[in-house]
Amino acid sequence: MAKKKVLIADDEPAMRQLLGAIMEEEGFEVTRAADGQEAADLIRTRHFDLLLTDERMPRMDGLQLLQVLREVSPDTPCIVITAFGTIERAVEAVKRGAFQYLLKPLSSPDELRALAAKALSHRELLQQKEIRRREEESSFPFEDMVVADPAMREVVEMAASVAGGQSTVLLLGDSGTGKELIARLIHHRSPRSEKVFVAVNCAALPDTLLESELFGHEKGAFTGAAQQRAGRFELASGGTLFLDEIGEMPMLLQSKLLRVLQEMKFERLGGTRTLEADVRLIAATNRNLEEEVRARTFREDLFYRLNVFPIRIPALRNRPQDILPLAEHFLRKLAPRVGKGTKPLSAQARKMLLEYSWPGNVRELANMMERALILSRAEAIQPEDLALRTRTGSPGIAEEPDVRAKTLAEVEKDTILEALKNNQQHRGKTAEALGISLRTLQYKLKEYGMARGDL
Repeated sequence: MAKKKVLIADDEPAMRQLLGAIMEEEGFEVTRAADGQEAADLIRTRHFDLLLTDERMPRMDGLQLLQVLREVSPDTPCIVITAFGTIERAVEAVKRGAFQYLLKPLSSPDELRALAAKALSHRELLQQKEIRRREEESSFPFEDMVVADPAMREVVEMAASVAGGQSTVLLLGDSGTGKELIARLIHHRSPRSEKVFVAVNCAALPDTLLESELFGHEKGAFTGAAQQRAGRFELASGGTLFLDEIGEMPMLLQSKLLRVLQEMKFERLGGTRTLEADVRLIAATNRNLEEEVRARTFREDLFYRLNVFPIRIPALRNRPQDILPLAEHFLRKLAPRVGKGTKPLSAQARKMLLEYSWPGNVRELANMMERALILSRAEAIQPEDLALRTRTGSPGIAEEPDVRAKTLAEVEKDTILEALKNNQQHRGKTAEALGISLRTLQYKLKEYGMARGDL
């Protein structure tokens, strides 16, 4: 990894040497300047990650140098070093954009080391937040908001009604129904829309890493923690934090999340400094959290903290008027990806789509339309291009229904078991194929009374 670059501007040779030695011990690439003008010339031609400058220097003082830095490289943090008698000028430098100031002589090299690390950490946090803000501005998928069915229109209206406040929102619904899309809609219509939207999938990370991902960690907090790292609560400061699959969060971490929701404060892993959590929280789950509470796998007090404003997103089979508009939308959207022009749906294909149960919801529909475009050889999408699951779960053309219609739970179980079979009992591949998390798959198999040895 490339070394961080620091520019040291001071007209006292001994001070330049001392500061440089301290920063070199910390692994920095050090450049020294004998006065403000020399430092300004360097700033205009080279990139630096940090500036350490004396407040009083010939030709150009520290405040003038700070102004040059703000014009040329506004993201680069600056630490002003000043004698006690000119502390007022150092305070003025902070008001003008310096990160902080130090008094000389230094009380300890550790004082400089700690402040330099803090300045770089703050810069990294601001950069990540800005990147996320720009991504959010450019990537909100308005075109994916296909809302034709009254059931889904009601969801959008509820999302719009809660967006203007700060209330915690709990999104409920099966995997693949579009919970993150609704979360983004709430953020976009909220007073926090100019800030970042940060999403975390609680099922995508091992328990040991999820805490660090949420709250960050200090250098040396655990093996491999080579430097301080901001967590998602810090990155989302001022904006919205979306915790997807909250039902997968381990009990120990649930208690820590509860404390954050109660006090809006937290500490990084391995740290002692308390940080403010200025976030609007939106959580989502495909589990029945009330059942989880009764089973003592989810904290009751956390459930009530999250369940301030619940919104249930209907499964695709329960919003039939959305099926064909969504299918046509995905055909238009995905055609460039597969290198083909968009195609209409034949009458038979449309009929089959409406009769299908959609266990994978909107995500399954999008995947099916992409596959249909790839397979299609006719001018319109035909039934054989759809590869719909039959009632046994195998890909193929839909069959006539059984005399006794299967329950939703039975269809779900058949689908999962068939997917396991098709993936040679590999649980990771099966979960990916079904569009659900590995934990959800394991939870379902346990529900069916199937341990690993039973497969």
